[in-house]
Amino acid sequence: MEPLAARIRPQTLDEVVGQEHLVGEGKPLRVAVEKKHLFSFILWGAPGTGKTTIARIYARALDAALYELSAVSAGKEDIRKIVQPRSTLAKPIGQTKVLAAEMAQERPKVLFLDEIHRFNKAQQDFLLPYVESGELTLIGATTENPSFEVIAPLLSRCRVFVLEPLSEEALRAIVKSTKLKVDRAAFEWLLGYANGDARKALGMLEGATSLYGKVSVDTLNRALESPHLRYDKKGEEHYDTISAFIKSMRASQPDAALYYLARMVEAGEDPLFIARRMVVFASEDIGLAQPTALVVANEVFRACETIGYPECAINLAHGVAYLAQAKKDRSAYDALRAAQADVRTFGNLPVPKKIRNPVTKLMKELDYGKGYEKYPSKGLGASPDESYLPDKLKKKKYLK
Repeated sequence: MEPLAARIRPQTLDEVVGQEHLVGEGKPLRVAVEKKHLFSFILWGAPGTGKTTIARIYARALDAALYELSAVSAGKEDIRKIVQPRSTLAKPIGQTKVLAAEMAQERPKVLFLDEIHRFNKAQQDFLLPYVESGELTLIGATTENPSFEVIAPLLSRCRVFVLEPLSEEALRAIVKSTKLKVDRAAFEWLLGYANGDARKALGMLEGATSLYGKVSVDTLNRALESPHLRYDKKGEEHYDTISAFIKSMRASQPDAALYYLARMVEAGEDPLFIARRMVVFASEDIGLAQPTALVVANEVFRACETIGYPECAINLAHGVAYLAQAKKDRSAYDALRAAQADVRTFGNLPVPKKIRNPVTKLMKELDYGKGYEKYPSKGLGASPDESYLPDKLKKKKYLK
C-alpha cells in the first residue's frame, strides 16, 4: 500500500496547499503551467514543502515525459540513458521512472533531479550541455542553497524558486484532508513536531494509526520513539539534529552542541555540511561580537576539505567549542534583513549623485560625484548629519 503522503498528493496546482507566492493566481509557476512555458528551474526549500509534487504537476501539465532521479544514487550513466534514442527507453532503466505508458517522439523530456546538491561538479558538468541545448529540461530539488551547491553555468540556465516551510494553516488543511480522526491536543502536538514539513506530519499520523490504531498525543509520542520510525540519516533525523546543533551553539551550550556534533559524526554526516553551517553561524549569530569567529569557522571548513574523516571530527569539535562559547551579536544579520526588506519594498531607489561614479563628461556635467572627494579619501568621513542612502531612506538605521 502506498504511504499516506503519496495517496493524498495533489494532482493539480489548485490542490496544492501553501506556496501561494509560486502557484497562486498570476504567480510564476502558475503562469508557466497555464502558458505551457518549458524552462529549467530549481526548487529550493525544506523537506516536505512540495518540491516533488510541484515538479510532477508541472511536467504533467506540459505533457512532458518525466524522469525522476535521486542524486544520492544516480550518476552519468542514468542521464545518458535518458537522452539516448527512444528505442532504449522501452522500459525504466536503473533509477529512472518513465511516468507515461507511451512517449511520442516530440514530447519534451523533463528530468526531476532530487537532492541535486549531491551531484558533484563532474556530474553537473556532464548534465550541463543537455540542459543548455534544451534536450533535457531540468527541475532540480534541493534543501541546500543552490548558490553554493550548483555550478555557476548550470545555475545560470535555471530559475530558482524558493519554497517556504508550510504555515500552520496549511498544515492544518493537509492533516484534515486525510480524514483521520485527530483531537485538538494531538493536532497541536503534530503541528509543533512537523515544523512546516507536511511529509513529517503525515508520516507521524500514519505511524500512530498503523501501530496503535488511533491518533492521540500518547500514540504520537509512542510512535515517535518507535525504532521503525525514528532514524533516517537523510530525512527527519538529519534535519532535527542539525537544528538542535545550531540552537545549542546559539544558546551558548557547548556540551549540547558537542553532543549533537557527535551524533552527526557517528551517523557519517558529511563534514562539509556541518562546517558550512558553522561558517554561516559565525556571521549570523556571533557577528560583530567576536569577528574572529568567521576566521575560525572558515579554517574548520578548510580542514574538513583537506583532511576528511576521521581526523577532521577533531577540527569540528574545536570549532564548535569556540563558536558555542563566543559572545553573540546578530546586529549585522538583522541589518541585512532589514535592508533587504526595503529593497523588496521600494526597488532600486536612485543613488545620491554625490556617490555616483562620474566616468563620462556628461555624468560630471550632471553633478555625478560632485562634493564627494573632500570626504572619505582624506579619512575625514562624511558629516554626521549626512546620509549616503537614497533620499527616501535617509532616516533609516539598519545597524543598531
